[in-house]
Amino acid sequence: MAHALPLDPAPEGAAAAARAHPWRAELRAMLALALPVTLSQVGLMLMNVVDAMMVGHLSAAALAATALGTVYFYAFVAFGQGVLFALDPVVSQAVGARDADAVAHAVQRGVVLALALAVPIMLALLPAPWVLARLGQPAEVWPTAAAFARASAPGVVPYLLFTVLRQTLQAQHRTRAVVWAIVVGNVANLLLNWVFIYGRLGMPAYGAVGSAWSTTIGRWGMLATLAALGWPHLRAALRPWRADAWRPGAVGRLARLGAPIGAQQALEYGAFGAVGVAMGGLGTAAMAGHQATLNLASLTFMVPLGVSAAAAVRVGHAVGAGDAPRARRAAAAALLVGVGFMACTAVMLLIAPRPLAGLYTDDAAVLALAASLIPIAGVFQVFDGLQVVSLGILRGAGDTRAPAVANVVGFWGLGLPIGAWLAYRAGGGPRGLWWGLVLGLAITGLVNAALVRRRLRGAVARVRV
Repeated sequence: MAHALPLDPAPEGAAAAARAHPWRAELRAMLALALPVTLSQVGLMLMNVVDAMMVGHLSAAALAATALGTVYFYAFVAFGQGVLFALDPVVSQAVGARDADAVAHAVQRGVVLALALAVPIMLALLPAPWVLARLGQPAEVWPTAAAFARASAPGVVPYLLFTVLRQTLQAQHRTRAVVWAIVVGNVANLLLNWVFIYGRLGMPAYGAVGSAWSTTIGRWGMLATLAALGWPHLRAALRPWRADAWRPGAVGRLARLGAPIGAQQALEYGAFGAVGVAMGGLGTAAMAGHQATLNLASLTFMVPLGVSAAAAVRVGHAVGAGDAPRARRAAAAALLVGVGFMACTAVMLLIAPRPLAGLYTDDAAVLALAASLIPIAGVFQVFDGLQVVSLGILRGAGDTRAPAVANVVGFWGLGLPIGAWLAYRAGGGPRGLWWGLVLGLAITGLVNAALVRRRLRGAVARVRV
């Protein structure tokens, strides 16, 4: 049976302009894709930002519990999402090669893989009380954090399926439905936070746990909205359903390609999570101040993360088309946009830490600590942009293993141990832990940039599963 191609050919005028001014055309194409993808990334992060801001005005303990519960949730979900990022090279390269059948096989196997990953991830969230009680966290924090993690469990399935559909639409340059779905999710999360956190409209006040329920419902709303609005562009990939989409060998190949990405994401998130756990050992104020700073840094990070996703698509299209020079232009354009933006945010974090900290808390101790950590976050902005954009470029080229190794060395081999020494032996406290993160990001960013240069030096083979 014939299927519609997932990406229409460029109009002749646009193709002629690209041939005449290839660098300008690539930068324009990168920005055109990166802008809506970045908006969607910011929207996803905004749900956590709103949760933190609304819970933070309850108490420092409530903010710390939200931080710890979020760390526990993403410690597992980050791996599953990373595995599904294997769809980036497979689908984008298939689109570049005009191979609609390969797109359909990849997407359907992605759905199967998402459902398979959701089961162990949800089960891993159930023992949160037992795990968090043994991590040395404050007694006023960990029970609420455990309840938060458990309340987040029903949101795992929509989170992973949303990832599959989003990566598919991005690979086709179809991003409008993604943006609208995230708008719906954020509006639902904001309104339900008001109801569940503070006990409005006759509902009990659930506090921090209420924000977890709000986000879970918002994730189901995002999935439903994306499936409905994106269906015209998803239909050819999802219907008819291929019998071999369930084949363990084929799904296993996709999982093996994505496993290093999942490991890299889990290890990087785990590094920040380990710092969060260590902050809990330094007290509730330290944990809350860390969460406010990390939340802010994570929000700025969404922009290069969106550029990274766009880079994976643009590089993947070029690789699928067998156009190595275009792949190198796409990589250069992505680095210019992503790293340039983070250089600007670095200045903002360095010059206005206290007003930014005041967005999250009124507690004097938490405010002072966050204001001392935000400038350190400003220092690592450029390195953070460099490492994540390079990851997207490498993913689009099908290189998923080497970046995971760089992550292990940068964060776990050097950054975390040195940060722990600075915090506990050198008396640096919370600031010492954050300087360790700066070191880990600097090493990872520079190594990943070197890997990009090596990978794109010559022709790049297409990835198939």
